[in-house]
Amino acid sequence: MKYGFVIDNRKCIGCHACTTACKSEHDVPVGVFRTWVKQVEKGTFPNTRRVFSVLRCNHCTDAPCVEICPVEALYTRPDGIVDFNKDRCIGCKSCMQACPYDALYIDPESHTAAKCNYCAHRVDVGLEPACVVVCPEHAIVSGDMEDPNSEISQTLSRHQTTVRKPEKATIPNLYYIDGDAFSLSPSAAEQPDGQLWSAQTRGVGHYAKHTERMAWQGDDIVKELLEKSASVVDEPAGGEFSPPKSIEVLTGHNNAKRVYNAPGKGVLWGWEVPAYVTTKAISTGAFLVPMLYNCTGTTWSRVGLANCGLGVTGSFFYCHDGAVGQRPGSAQTLSVCDPAPAMALLAGSRRLCP
Repeated sequence: MKYGFVIDNRKCIGCHACTTACKSEHDVPVGVFRTWVKQVEKGTFPNTRRVFSVLRCNHCTDAPCVEICPVEALYTRPDGIVDFNKDRCIGCKSCMQACPYDALYIDPESHTAAKCNYCAHRVDVGLEPACVVVCPEHAIVSGDMEDPNSEISQTLSRHQTTVRKPEKATIPNLYYIDGDAFSLSPSAAEQPDGQLWSAQTRGVGHYAKHTERMAWQGDDIVKELLEKSASVVDEPAGGEFSPPKSIEVLTGHNNAKRVYNAPGKGVLWGWEVPAYVTTKAISTGAFLVPMLYNCTGTTWSRVGLANCGLGVTGSFFYCHDGAVGQRPGSAQTLSVCDPAPAMALLAGSRRLCP
């Protein structure tokens, strides 16, 4: 059994129903997304096209987020779903760094990593993921890809599909029918300064009360709004275009720009992670060296002094790990500030070593 997704870009209308359903199902906070719809505009007016692509976790067979997680908060289920346990997560953001699809985020409320988990709680009781149920065009197909009678298996056998970043060798289980390279590749389309619905200064959101006043000033309010969102381009001289041959010839292959996407996550790692790794390495070495001395049976006075000094140093950095690794708003830490187990191991190393 292996669950997967198929996104049919021929049917997607960019309604964001999947995004809304996912947020409602999992109570996803504002500003972060488990699934979202990326929009790319191609061509020059009036020969333009807007492409929609649903992006989310790819539930990779060889998931790098699972491999890098230091506490096994991320794991692959027997049915192929890559799920997570927020109670084990320490918020180190390693999974966010490892994921080539930018599918993970830090929950601003729990300060733990989260992502699409295939609505595992629904699958376990025989239901489809929320996004599949709510899609009005049935553009999202889910199911067991190894079952020849399932819809997703038959869809994959009948259509040519593409995946995101196959060169990463993660073996993603999210497939796209009629996938557009400008939409699926994060750097293929131009990134404008603004995006749709991202600027409120021209009568949107909190500034909506000023719309009527601006409309009576004699300016073309619609043109101003479009220019503000960088969605207007000049028409060619004469206003005539060559006869079209196909939609790609009309829109062009090198004239694409992102007009809507999930917001960037900014700098993922600050000083805390390098400090944690450094102090952890020092504390580990400080306890390891005395233990090796004890295993050799050496009883020199200098070695005994070194044992005491390294033990104190290791205890200090061991406690420092807990302070650095403490998750904001939580009592959980990367390392517990209790050197007793390590000291007990050190004291009993003579008995453990042959």
